[in-house]
Amino acid sequence: MDSVVTNGQVVTASGLERLDVGIHGGRIAELRVGLEGPNKIDAQGCYVFPGFVDPHVHLEMNVGGNLTSDDLASGTVAAACGGTTTIIDFTENRRGDDLESWVARRRAQADGRVVVDYALHLQLADSSPSTLVALRRLSEQGYRSAKLYTTYDGVRLSDRDFLELLTAVRDAQVLPMVHTENDHAIAFLTRRLLAQGLVAPRYHADSRPPLVEAEAANRVAILAGLVNAPLYIAHLTCAETLERVQSARQRGQRVFAETCPQYLLLSTDEYDRPGFEGAKYVLSPPLRDQANWPLLWEALAEDALQVVSTDHCPWNYATQKALGRHAFNAIPNGAPGIETRIPLLFSEGVGKGRLSLQRFVEVCATSPARIFGLYPRKGVIAVGADADLVIYDPQRRVTLSQANLHQRVDYCPYEGREVVGYPSVVLLRGEVIVENGQFVGRRGKGQFVRREVSCAY
Repeated sequence: MDSVVTNGQVVTASGLERLDVGIHGGRIAELRVGLEGPNKIDAQGCYVFPGFVDPHVHLEMNVGGNLTSDDLASGTVAAACGGTTTIIDFTENRRGDDLESWVARRRAQADGRVVVDYALHLQLADSSPSTLVALRRLSEQGYRSAKLYTTYDGVRLSDRDFLELLTAVRDAQVLPMVHTENDHAIAFLTRRLLAQGLVAPRYHADSRPPLVEAEAANRVAILAGLVNAPLYIAHLTCAETLERVQSARQRGQRVFAETCPQYLLLSTDEYDRPGFEGAKYVLSPPLRDQANWPLLWEALAEDALQVVSTDHCPWNYATQKALGRHAFNAIPNGAPGIETRIPLLFSEGVGKGRLSLQRFVEVCATSPARIFGLYPRKGVIAVGADADLVIYDPQRRVTLSQANLHQRVDYCPYEGREVVGYPSVVLLRGEVIVENGQFVGRRGKGQFVRREVSCAY
C-alpha cells in the first residue's frame, strides 16, 4: 500500500462499516480492518465518504463579456475544500458555434489548472448537421451528456430542435440535461412587470413563477417520450415541476431530476431583504415559497429526486450583480454554492433526520456518478475505484461566511448559518489535497475524466 486510511467508518450508498482503506497507485486496493502501509491517515471519530460529485457547475463562464467570479482554478479549490472531488462543467458554445472547437477550448482552459477531476457536458445550441456529426464523434470520446435549454438567447431551442437533438442524443447514448423554463412566458411577464415600474430584485421571482418551469419540463418530457429518449431535469425547484416529472415516470419514461441546496434551504423571503440585497439571490429558476421545502426533502429521501448539485454560478454583488440596479432582468443570474453543498446537506439532511447517511452519499456522490457515466471509477468506495475520499468530522461546527470560504465571490448566500459536520481531510486519487479545511494540493492535479454510457441507457 502507498497509504492507508484507518479507524474510520466507511459510508457508501449501501451501508456503513468500520474498515481501513488501502490505497495503491491512486486507486483503492483493499478494504479490511488491520491494513498496514507507510503512510497512515487516522480517521478516528470520522466518517469516510467517497469523494463527492457535483454534476452542475459554471466556472469561468462568459455571459456577454461578463465572467463568473470563480475561474476553473479557484472554483475547483473551493470544490475540494467542500469535499467535492469531481465536477462536470459545460462547453459554453452558442448557436452556430463549432461544437468540437469549443470542447477543445474548454479543455485548454481547464487542463493544467483544475485541482479536482472534471468532465464536460456538451452544450447543444442548435440541431445543424455539423452539430449532429460532432455529437456522435464526441460521444465516442467519452463526452456522454449534453445540456439543452428552453430559454436564454443564443442557446434556446425550438420544439423542432428538441426533437432532432433528443433523437440524436438517444442514438449516440448521450444523456440530455435540460434547463426547463418557458421563454415566451418569461418575456411576457417581464414586460408587464417592467411596464408597471416593478424593477426591484424581488420581481425576478414573479417573472419566472413555478408554472413557467413546470410547463417547460412537461413539454420537454412529452417530446422525449415521442422519441423514446431518457431525460435529466436540471435544478428542479417546486411541487409543480416534480408532479410533471412523476407523471412522465408513470408513463414509463426514464426521467432523472436534480435539485440544489438553495431550493431546499432558501426561499422567496430572501428577495425581501432591504435595498438591493435581494439581488444576491437572483438565480434561475428562482427561489420558491418555503412550502416546497418538505416536498423536495421527501422527494430526495424517496428517490423521486436523484441528485443534489449546486448550479454554482457566482457573480460579485458589488460589481457584477450591480449591473441590474435599474431592472431585475439585468441582474446576472446565479449564486455560489460549490463549497457549501456537502456541509449543508449533511447538517440539514443527515443531522436533522431528513436523509440517512447512505442516502446522503447516494444523492451527492453515487447517483450522479452512475447517471453521468463516472461509476464505478467515481462515487463509491470499492476496490478498483479512484481513491477519492473525504474524511468527515460529524461534530465539527462551522459558521458559514464569505470570510472563511474559498469561493472567489464577495458574499455567501448562507452568511452566518452554522453547520454541524465538515470535511477534515480530502484525497484525490490517493493524494491529500485538503487538510483541516485548507487546500494543500497541487495546481493541475485534476484530470479530465472520459465517461462511460449513462445508467439511463
